[in-house]
Amino acid sequence: MIQLGEFQLSLINDCSIQVDTGGAFGLVPRALYQDLMPVDVATNTVPMTHHALLIQTGTQNILVDVGYGDKLSDKQKAFMQLQRSDGGLIGGLARKGLKPEDIHLVIDTHLHNDHCGGNTTLIDGQPVAVFPNAEYVVQRREFEDAMRPNERTRATYILDNYEPLVASGQMRLLDGDTELAAGITGVVSPGHTPGHMSVRLHSGGQWAAFVCDLASYAIHFERLGWMTGYDVEPLVTLESKRVWQAWALDTDALLIFPHDPLRPMGRLTEDAKGRRVVVKVDEPYV
Repeated sequence: MIQLGEFQLSLINDCSIQVDTGGAFGLVPRALYQDLMPVDVATNTVPMTHHALLIQTGTQNILVDVGYGDKLSDKQKAFMQLQRSDGGLIGGLARKGLKPEDIHLVIDTHLHNDHCGGNTTLIDGQPVAVFPNAEYVVQRREFEDAMRPNERTRATYILDNYEPLVASGQMRLLDGDTELAAGITGVVSPGHTPGHMSVRLHSGGQWAAFVCDLASYAIHFERLGWMTGYDVEPLVTLESKRVWQAWALDTDALLIFPHDPLRPMGRLTEDAKGRRVVVKVDEPYV
């Protein structure tokens, strides 16, 4: 657990998977990243974690992203080499003494299946909210795109993860940057998707950000020209990162990366040569 002013921050890794290197690094040549992230040469894959952030404010238990959840098929899990030895998100909450019913707010940064699959579970074949007492929030633009998936996005936009929550009124759609609780703001950070949102935290004069897929790995945040093959608008991602880099340097913010198994948390600094480097912070895993 990390104390950020009045906030207690804890990372929960829902699962770890292996993804194709072209997905994780897009157009970046392997020669440039192979010493920075372990590559399984036999399968041409690299590891990705799926971090959720638990924010405890003293009055609210808030989750930022919820991982894949329990609706994946055995075939899907085998294809991704999915590992979930510690009980995933629900197991992590239990280690904090929390049940799904204890969550007050779920912030969906975007609606790709690996970030919001845990919104719902199937009971008698019907999707129901995993967190029955929580309000869910997501950007309206993201929801609209997710409701009209195309040939590229339909494999990751799964209606059961969000459509029933909007229909029931449990999910609120946001129109741009929104304060979601005192010191917690959802900030649109487009590029990965047009409606992608990062979460900015401020308490006790300290700053943090769950950057989400603005930078899946810390190395993506350091290097403006590096982004994943999953980004819908990669050149927009580049410009979004430029803005967030400047902010991170100005505020000495704690940065949280959803998919990085090596540097899930860090702070951006400039080295003696002026290069921007994320220095790892010991992660507060549950």
